[in-house]
Amino acid sequence: MARKRLQAVAYLRTSSAANVDGDSQIRQLVAIRAYAKAAGIEIVGTYTDDAVRGDNSIENRPGFAEMMQRLLSNGVRMIIVETASRFARDLIVQEVGFEMLKDRGINLIAADKPDAFLDDGPTAVLIRQVLGAVSQFEKSMLVSKLRGARERKRSTGAKVEGRKSLAETRPEAAALARELHRAGSSLREIASELAADGHLNSKGKPFSAQSVANMIGD
Repeated sequence: MARKRLQAVAYLRTSSAANVDGDSQIRQLVAIRAYAKAAGIEIVGTYTDDAVRGDNSIENRPGFAEMMQRLLSNGVRMIIVETASRFARDLIVQEVGFEMLKDRGINLIAADKPDAFLDDGPTAVLIRQVLGAVSQFEKSMLVSKLRGARERKRSTGAKVEGRKSLAETRPEAAALARELHRAGSSLREIASELAADGHLNSKGKPFSAQSVANMIGD
């Protein structure tokens, strides 16, 4: 049985309207197809962003967005560009875009230098460290904000986390239990009264004394 060829899409970018009218796209596609042929990869689609600067963030590129929609729906997990700068000229945009694709299981390859996006040069390493630090800072800030919101809500007496109490899930039973408790009934007597009134636990049996105590205390 013949082995299925790897599949990829080609991504082209031109930085100015003049390049759109010139041979830039043709040159890019020729280079991409030449690499794909040598590597035994089948190009199954071509996507372009015309007159898009190399420092523009990738999420604002319509051609890139269309390409991602296809990749995430059809199982193709490889993008080939002519050069790393055709993906993004700005190194930070390159790194952010590469990490985003990697997180989604998508491989990004430059035809002229297949390991270009794995560069371990000092500038690339520094940018990755900074981006990692920023990501960790944002996560820490989010955790701090959520904790603060919980504390503010808790200060009002509202329940903010954990499993819902019986008072929340069975408010009628809890109200009757409190009323019987104020009348002097014991926990077991309250459980019996609740059962007689049709208030049973999730197993269809009378509430335990501890459950009744929880209702009264909530």
